Amino acid sequence: MTDAVIVSTARTPIGKAYRGALNATEGATLLGHAIGAAVARAKVDPKEIEDVVMGAALQQGATGGNIARKALLRAGLPVTVAGTTIDRQCASGLQAIALAARSVIFDGVEIAVGGGGESISLVQNDKMNGFHAQDPALLEIKGEVYMPMIDTAEIVAKRYGISREKQDEYSLESQRRTAAAQQGGKFKDELAPITTKMAVTDKATGAVSFKDVTLSQDEGPRPETTAKASPASRPCAVKAFRSPPAMPASSLTAPARA
Repeated sequence: MTDAVIVSTARTPIGKAYRGALNATEGATLLGHAIGAAVARAKVDPKEIEDVVMGAALQQGATGGNIARKALLRAGLPVTVAGTTIDRQCASGLQAIALAARSVIFDGVEIAVGGGGESISLVQNDKMNGFHAQDPALLEIKGEVYMPMIDTAEIVAKRYGISREKQDEYSLESQRRTAAAQQGGKFKDELAPITTKMAVTDKATGAVSFKDVTLSQDEGPRPETTAKASPASRPCAVKAFRSPPAMPASSLTAPARA
């Protein structure tokens, strides 16, 4: 049986939603940048790539209409390369990588690209399509299927007795580890810095202007985070930053997110 092995990885830095450097970067450009970097690092002929599989949980607007296909074209790959987009919500990118690997192992594909990406800034906003977002009949059968992650987190915390203090402790340790890794250059090899235009909104007038920016590291980590004794303090945001999961053969990974 053919084995699948990772030959290259690349990802964009992770930008803050709505007010970060990538808040106006289109989905195809965002994902395409990561795909292009992964292909370049692998030193393979783009014409030899047979399929690009990308995961996206919110497939509409900037990330709609088979974003994998649009992203691979934006990356400069030829029109002969196929594109497939899948949705397994939070595991969409991981599932895409698994499918790319399987195509190598079982389907005779020589080179495939697998990864995932989201643009929260351009999709999960007031322009998000909510028309008939819920099916009344399905609500009657299993209404929990529409439960947002924030509600899921509350239920899990109550069910398993995870206190606010424990969550803050975990959050703080996450920030410490991420800051240490960032400062130690642990993410350097996987990052593909991106130059783009950032939207800036004037708080007084609401006017939107754009400025050129280059994002070279994740915007989320907050090295200055400390434990706060006051119960009225806002909860720390837990963010996990890690390298792309070990993935397969003659496959390339290209995660991107804003």
